[in-house]
Amino acid sequence: MSSPPKIDPLSMLQPGRTTRGASAILLPMSDQTTIDWDAWEEHLIRTVEAGLTPAVNMDTGYINLLGVPLEDEILQRTQSILGGKPFIAGAFVRDEPGAAFHGAHYASRMEAIARAGGLPIVFQSFGLTTGTSDEILSRYEQLARGCDRFLGFELTTDLARFGKVYDLDTFRGLLKIRQCVGAKHSSFHRLPEFERLVIRNRERPDFILYTGNDLAIDMVMYGSDYLLGLSTFAPDLFALRDRYWAESDARFFELNDQLQYLGAFAFRHPGAAYKHTAAQFLKLRGWAKTDFTYPGSPTRPATDLPVLEEIAKSMGLEILTPAHSAPAGGWA
Repeated sequence: MSSPPKIDPLSMLQPGRTTRGASAILLPMSDQTTIDWDAWEEHLIRTVEAGLTPAVNMDTGYINLLGVPLEDEILQRTQSILGGKPFIAGAFVRDEPGAAFHGAHYASRMEAIARAGGLPIVFQSFGLTTGTSDEILSRYEQLARGCDRFLGFELTTDLARFGKVYDLDTFRGLLKIRQCVGAKHSSFHRLPEFERLVIRNRERPDFILYTGNDLAIDMVMYGSDYLLGLSTFAPDLFALRDRYWAESDARFFELNDQLQYLGAFAFRHPGAAYKHTAAQFLKLRGWAKTDFTYPGSPTRPATDLPVLEEIAKSMGLEILTPAHSAPAGGWA
């Protein structure tokens, strides 16, 4: 195993850099079992108009709970609404510890995404990440033979029990796969992302490293781009923050601090419950009718609402459904 690279974060700062932002789209609910397609469509369009690339069928969109028919419906709706504009979509395989690698199912999902005009991002599974580095890389190489472009994904087990953060040799191996044009890194720690940035800069500068660290969204200062669940709370403010950084505008720092406070609150333990926090926040903003989550997803207490309202007001956001009100549908 090779040694980790030397890290000097201050030398990595890139003021004035243009950030590529991608945002995982929340799937709003009309009630406890029904998807609110109108609210979802509006949020998809809102994200694109803000200048971010939407990512559908992600963890934020409950990919682990949906099933293939609903995944396909979301792909078809996305293709129809965006009319050729770029988007990212998750290729997911549901399995259990000890399962074999389901390469055919991955290939099928990646083909469906590409056919709809999207860029596949390969979610991890037990079958994909079991074994040695060479075995894992051979599976990615197998997937690469069936597509032109895809994204990798490293995911902390804090968010998904099937996730895995690879060693640096495996990451280097991904850089050598031509069809793998980038990867989302969600270890939720800075050091491994810094290490990946150094390796990327040295070995394949065109490789896109998307931070998935909702607890350190300022990684864009050091050369990461982002694909976040947190950005679905406020794609407008993330786009504004990115513009501030590109223009070397000092207002970047205060807005980033406010967004990071929201991220720290939303992604506290258990991290997977951030999707309910997102639904609560979108309802406060008037962007969702309810704060129900997809069945089977963990929830937060209603006592979070005054905190979220305070955070929203601190960022100058208009509150259309105040925390103290409870219109039809109520707070979940």
